[in-house]
Amino acid sequence: MKKLDLAQELSSNAYPGRGIVIGKSADGKYAVTAYFIMGRSENSRNRVFVEDGEGIRTQAFAPSKLTDPHLIIYAPVRVLGNKLIVTNGDQTDTIYELMDKQQTFEQSLRTREFEDDAPNFTPRISGILHFEDKGFNYAMSILKSANGNPDSCQRYTFSFSNPIAGEGRFIHTYMGDGNPLPSFEGEPKLVGISGDIDSFTDMLWTNLNADNKVSLFVRYVELESGKVETRIINKNK
Repeated sequence: MKKLDLAQELSSNAYPGRGIVIGKSADGKYAVTAYFIMGRSENSRNRVFVEDGEGIRTQAFAPSKLTDPHLIIYAPVRVLGNKLIVTNGDQTDTIYELMDKQQTFEQSLRTREFEDDAPNFTPRISGILHFEDKGFNYAMSILKSANGNPDSCQRYTFSFSNPIAGEGRFIHTYMGDGNPLPSFEGEPKLVGISGDIDSFTDMLWTNLNADNKVSLFVRYVELESGKVETRIINKNK
């Protein structure tokens, strides 16, 4: 599989929707994850990321303008023991609660389907990082309709053990803009991971479409010490 330039992937797509990146820093010292949200409607754009314990949640920037919290207010990132969960919806809570009851990532997501936002039927994308012995592995999932047909839910899980330094995977909700919005296709894209947390964050934010980007979360976890660094950027200030 060809390794893609993440900056180019973002800058060439006006509307990837919501996206998750997971991988390992080029120096091999950090587990890297990022999550971004975009919006086309006023309701979707009226959001910010705020810290919530070890994770984050979305919040209305102007509460008086919030017309429908359904599908846009949720906790994208939560931590369960030595596991970091990141998703594009309230399935974060499903994964957290069912894995806490000894179910697997994949089993937890069998209880969920794509979003009920016809005609888009937005895929639910999820990722999980599992830290152990100063290393980590990760998995990604997508739950999507059958090519726009809501009668069938198609579930795909991709697992990555012993991640390679300087490489990551990128999954997002939409192939691009459209009406209805076309769902992501294929396995998570192989992308390069480079730079420290600030340069990586800047690269992501700079290359997301200026009109549609809303918020960005980036986290670097030092594998040797477990030290966590987080960056949050909100368009609304």
